[in-house]
Amino acid sequence: MPLTDAQWARIEPLLPDRMPKRGRRWRNHREVIDAITFKFQTGTQWVHLPEKHGTWRGVYNRLPMWAVDGTWERVLTTLMAQADADEDLNWAVSVDSTVVLAHQHAAGACKKGPRPANRTTAPSASPAADCPRRSTSPPTATADPWPSSSPPTRPEMRPLSPM
Repeated sequence: MPLTDAQWARIEPLLPDRMPKRGRRWRNHREVIDAITFKFQTGTQWVHLPEKHGTWRGVYNRLPMWAVDGTWERVLTTLMAQADADEDLNWAVSVDSTVVLAHQHAAGACKKGPRPANRTTAPSASPAADCPRRSTSPPTATADPWPSSSPPTRPEMRPLSPM
């Protein structure tokens, strides 16, 4: 959906000059912003932008250029400040915890750095001793399964007798 005239009137003064330091004059900023919004609303690839939006490379190059020079940040902060002053912005945030999930690899194993050469297998040498926890759940209290410093020994294995 293209920008309305009221939306454009709020955004236009926040954008850089159309005459860059080098090269020729830029295309109309309004057309470029319309093309960027079309791309993200439809999920299309850059090369499949309709011809009415001009060449896809110009739009594609302008997006990160404005991110690097702070244009997008300036537009966002100014529009949020204006909306907050006009009381058009609702700051209520709701998160449904049933769908907030952590990836299985976020559960706390150390993944960076060299491992110690002579690591013991006793419970006191658990990964938590070497690395900070990165899990999203709080730590749980568990009883030590082996009160001694080493795990229990296995009974000897006897060969099966022939039948």
